[in-house]
Amino acid sequence: MSSGSPTLDDGPLQPGTAAPDFVLMNQDNRPIRLSDFRGTKNVLLVFFPMAFTGNCEGELGMIRDNLPKFSNDDTELLTISVGSPPTHKVWSGMQGYLFPLLSDFWPHGEVAQRYGVFDHDRGYAMRGTFLVDRDGIITFSEAHPSSDPRDQSLWEKALAALSS
Repeated sequence: MSSGSPTLDDGPLQPGTAAPDFVLMNQDNRPIRLSDFRGTKNVLLVFFPMAFTGNCEGELGMIRDNLPKFSNDDTELLTISVGSPPTHKVWSGMQGYLFPLLSDFWPHGEVAQRYGVFDHDRGYAMRGTFLVDRDGIITFSEAHPSSDPRDQSLWEKALAALSS
């Protein structure tokens, strides 16, 4: 029975933890592997609940409008939700998202579960954010309920701290 609040296994993975590797399909149905960036780029992982929803559209729109802050020579941006690649393809085209929208569709929410941000009551990811350094270690993490937008200035501060 639902308690009305998100149910997480052990909470989000914390800084200092090795980031679990994964392979997920992007909106063009191409595989993206986290470990492919090891040694070359930091990775900002942004879990979002669902495409075509107001808060998600707002957050990803802010990313789109400030993309060089989050995707550049030093950092790769990967966004992740339980939506399917075709859904992400349509949504990214409509919204002008020029960054990967990865599908954690099947096994359903497995990557979100491994990162501790899957809401079992609702069947989708919470608003989880993780910064993974070039060595594959999480240096920043946060998790918010699906109804609460994130403060992206925290991501900028985490990225700045990593590059200093």
